Amino acid sequence: MARGKQTRDLRMRERLVQEAARIMAVEGIRDFSQAKRKAALHLGAPGTTNLPQNREIQAALEDYQRLFGGERQQLALRTLREAALEAMQFFAPFSPRLVGGVLDGTAGPESAVDLHCFADTPEDVVLFLMDQGVPFDTEERRMRFDDEYDFVPVHRFVAGEVPFNLSVFTEHGRRHPPRSPVDGRPMQRAGKETVTALLDSAAP
Repeated sequence: MARGKQTRDLRMRERLVQEAARIMAVEGIRDFSQAKRKAALHLGAPGTTNLPQNREIQAALEDYQRLFGGERQQLALRTLREAALEAMQFFAPFSPRLVGGVLDGTAGPESAVDLHCFADTPEDVVLFLMDQGVPFDTEERRMRFDDEYDFVPVHRFVAGEVPFNLSVFTEHGRRHPPRSPVDGRPMQRAGKETVTALLDSAAP
């Protein structure tokens, strides 16, 4: 009996992994917890506690994009990286860095571009956006830094048809990036040179 339950739990966990990855790929969701909850709801198990780890979903997401993304995903990824590079030039005074799915290659047509920027005070970026006439909304996101958590302001705006999330850090945040939700390690960031190289390497 116990072995049968264990087998069912393993099957459900694998189904949750695959469904969460599909949701992230198709809907552009980058919040692993949200993707897990939606996957559990889709599979008729909203109360399950047998949830997979983020790194399992990330690996499945990479597989999904490789198997099913095809040319549409690659074209979308290139468009997002081009938009990211243009935005990084626009926000040059704040030393922007690209992070997330547009950097690691898992972003798709519904994804947003995630940028980290750095300022003496968060108000510097707010004033810059207002001076440039960029409409934006602001929220605070809870991020993990080493063994503690802190709230970081995130400005959301749209350039052309591309949505952006601009997270604002102090100089301390430049030297100490937040922990990745995938594996808990310091989040990978890329400057303009790296993004340019990614575009050049994937040029038709």
